[in-house]
Amino acid sequence: MPGPNSPDHRVGAAGPPFAENHPSEPIPASLRYGQPGPPVDAAPPAAAYPGPLPPPVRYPKRGRRRWIVGALVALLLAGALAGAILYKSRGGPAAPTGAFSDATATTAIQGYLDALEHRDVETIARNTLCGIYDAVRDRRSDQALAKLSSDAFRKQFSAAKVTSIDKIVYWSNYQAQVLFSMNVESASGGGPRNQVQGIAQLLMQHNQILVCSYVLRTGGTY
Repeated sequence: MPGPNSPDHRVGAAGPPFAENHPSEPIPASLRYGQPGPPVDAAPPAAAYPGPLPPPVRYPKRGRRRWIVGALVALLLAGALAGAILYKSRGGPAAPTGAFSDATATTAIQGYLDALEHRDVETIARNTLCGIYDAVRDRRSDQALAKLSSDAFRKQFSAAKVTSIDKIVYWSNYQAQVLFSMNVESASGGGPRNQVQGIAQLLMQHNQILVCSYVLRTGGTY
């Protein structure tokens, strides 16, 4: 009878079956003693590129382009700032001085006052129509208004003389509003009056200055 540590591991005996831990074929001597085995063929070299290699692709340097754009923007901003400072230091734009001056404004206003005094209907209507007189076909209403303006002026003054241009407000090179002073003779015999102010709106057209409107500062529109 086998003992408790019996080496008998046959099939049917007590205990687990015997496992074969060693290969059935003998290990080659070369592997057994650390000797190199048979040589292994190396991988075939990669196929060579047909013809010469293409030149390397040059990509744009984005950093340099951004730097140039930033520098240009900075220069533009600096120029605009300098222009604004210069503009402000000069006190803003100068008033246009095209067709109007004290002398030309005085001549135009005096001519209109003389037309009112002498009842020159055509001259009065040409001025009050402010540049469209030649294009108007029926001028009867304008002539009637001119007569009324002359009659109102003649009832108030027997004479008027422009003495100074007090202020010219330029709307453009060909439009202006003028504050002026004049000496007048009263039509009712009340004696002369000095430094009476009036306002006239002037228009320059075809080298001619027209008085589009006239307002007496002491009251009344004529």
